[in-house]
Amino acid sequence: MKKKQTNKKNTSKSKSKKKILEQDVFDNLDKKTPIIVNKNNSSNGIPKYVADRMARRIFFTTGIPTILGMSVFVISYIIVTRNIAEIAPSATIAISALFFLLGLAGLSYGILSASWDKEPGSLLGIENIPLNIKRAKAAFKPASQNFEENN
Repeated sequence: MKKKQTNKKNTSKSKSKKKILEQDVFDNLDKKTPIIVNKNNSSNGIPKYVADRMARRIFFTTGIPTILGMSVFVISYIIVTRNIAEIAPSATIAISALFFLLGLAGLSYGILSASWDKEPGSLLGIENIPLNIKRAKAAFKPASQNFEENN
């Protein structure tokens, strides 16, 4: 059986054509995709000052219970190893789980209680929860329903 001999002239031409095509593709990449700028500021998402306010609330309402949930294990270990008291492992897990669930609830509360006004709202922000729930429901509606409500 004979090996097929490739024509070196053909392969070099095809390689150079391939290189040119790849170069053209990368050169024209920016030219082919138009950039669409949305000038409607109402649909750009959450404003930065609101996001910062939410982050602060989440830090306190989720961070503190989460730290307490982790510290339950350390405190329980210290109490049991120093023979101060006998603590059942299930009690340690239950108390820790309670703190973690409290942190999960704090996550929702931190998001829903943040004021969307330029000025910060009250300390607890309970008055903002119904309005923010309405905003969240509207965000999950199909776009056609939101359009019909605005008109």
